[in-house]
Amino acid sequence: MDNQQPVIAAIEDEPDIQELIRVHLEKAGFTVKSFSAALPFFHYLQEERPDLVLLDLMLPDISGIEICKKIKSNRRWEDIPILMLTAKSEEDDIVRGLDLGADDYMVKPFSTKELTARVRSVLRRSLSETGGSASRITVNDRFSIDLNRHEVIAGKDRIQLTRTEFIILSVLAERPGWVFSREKLLSRLWGDEKFVIDRTIDVHIKNMRDKLGKYGDMIQNVRGVGYKIEP
Repeated sequence: MDNQQPVIAAIEDEPDIQELIRVHLEKAGFTVKSFSAALPFFHYLQEERPDLVLLDLMLPDISGIEICKKIKSNRRWEDIPILMLTAKSEEDDIVRGLDLGADDYMVKPFSTKELTARVRSVLRRSLSETGGSASRITVNDRFSIDLNRHEVIAGKDRIQLTRTEFIILSVLAERPGWVFSREKLLSRLWGDEKFVIDRTIDVHIKNMRDKLGKYGDMIQNVRGVGYKIEP
């Protein structure tokens, strides 16, 4: 294995799509490990660690949602980024996957150009998180964000957010009272790639508020403008 190339584990049971993913990602400079079902993927995961998982939600043995849950509930694997691939456009499937910790999703059919851009963006975000210096953002005396430990301290509780939720919250907390448009938040998440729709931000904000409980009320929607955090 070439250690200089990011390794993508692609779990997709449709041979044509699996081959399409492999060819185009390898052409873009990635090493691709392809799997048609969950069992061989988990055998692989016991020995190797991919840099990103491409996960089809509809598989023959175990659903993609269950695979996502298993990855994110295991301390060895929980920080591996996940990009969901699905033929379903229903919001419930998307929300459930994002809530479990998936970083993004793509609805089939998708362009290979968009797929490559999304993979690069997720990997870039993941690498930037591990390369930063230790820091803490204090919103008030009851609420702070530990950027080094990737934790939110709310009162006496330590709350775990998904990678994407954590980035959004950190951006808002950097400037309390400052309104960030959805476009600005998307830019902080994805850079120049404009494939993600504004609705994605709303889904992440909703999930984050639920996890934060009473502290979620600090995240306010400024109608027609965007979001802000008020201490």
